[in-house]
Amino acid sequence: MMKLDGSYGEGGGQILRTAVALSAVTGESVEINNIRKMRPKPGLSAQHVKAVESAAALCDGKVSGCALHSTALTFAPGKIKGGIYDIDIGTAGSITLLLQCLMPIALHSPENVKFKISGGTDVSWSPTIDYMRFVTFGAFSRMGYDCIIRLVSRGYYPRGGGRVEAAITPAKLKRTVFENNACDFVPGISHSSNLPVHVAQRQASSAQEILKQEGYDTRITVITGANLSTGSGLTLWCGCVGGSALGKPGLPAEKVGSLAAEALLVELKSRAGVDVYLADQLIPYMALAGGGSFITRMISLHTRTNIWVTEQFLGVKFNIQKLETGLFRVSV
Repeated sequence: MMKLDGSYGEGGGQILRTAVALSAVTGESVEINNIRKMRPKPGLSAQHVKAVESAAALCDGKVSGCALHSTALTFAPGKIKGGIYDIDIGTAGSITLLLQCLMPIALHSPENVKFKISGGTDVSWSPTIDYMRFVTFGAFSRMGYDCIIRLVSRGYYPRGGGRVEAAITPAKLKRTVFENNACDFVPGISHSSNLPVHVAQRQASSAQEILKQEGYDTRITVITGANLSTGSGLTLWCGCVGGSALGKPGLPAEKVGSLAAEALLVELKSRAGVDVYLADQLIPYMALAGGGSFITRMISLHTRTNIWVTEQFLGVKFNIQKLETGLFRVSV
């Protein structure tokens, strides 16, 4: 049985998600201790519990210690199976973080998998649903992994109520190199719920103005509506880099637009092949593909943590090389 210290590196939910996913893929049981030990509220939150329970359902796994605030659990995987899974995370628990845990498992299913997930689509401290649709899944597609997301409704903090359907086609990953990301056109989606239409329009206009000044053509789609929860946000992307920002009370719509545009520009100006946030997501998939590489502008603690967990399970060795440009090449 693999034993992992959940306080290693980033020390948050990522170790849990990656370890459970790779446990299911490899068939090796795992015991994780000190889960989220240094967080203000240590142990498992409701969304972590739901991720582990969902992973267990996907592979007929056995779990002990999977309860709110638990700092230790054991996950013993069974056989991965396809089918339709209806998952309610509760309130605004992150749908994208749940998918991060389930996607590597679904990749190895003997038949297609469909997830119907309720929770938060656009919440803090996690990729937005549009980032996952267009950046993460765009990169996966290049690796041969086809994933289709249908956004039924958006869910914002704190009420959630978002609904997403994800259709997964199992595949054999191919080695892929993500080292160039030439870009002159930036698409985006500016959205709001239960707010005046001009909020999403102002977010989009602010971002477009900044990107135009930097020489980029843009097409930002404005989507407004009425959902269970109130909120707004903007996600921009170009190939394997993205930038997002969420609205909140007291934050002008123009500031939301500028934050998203500036986040994207930091990545575009670096000339990296993938952004800092996609980098850590690619780590287990590159190892499962038997090799690959990417260039990114910095090595985040999340990336180093995912490298460590992946090396434990798959017996691979990642190489991090600092280039003359100041960028970093990560290969396996």
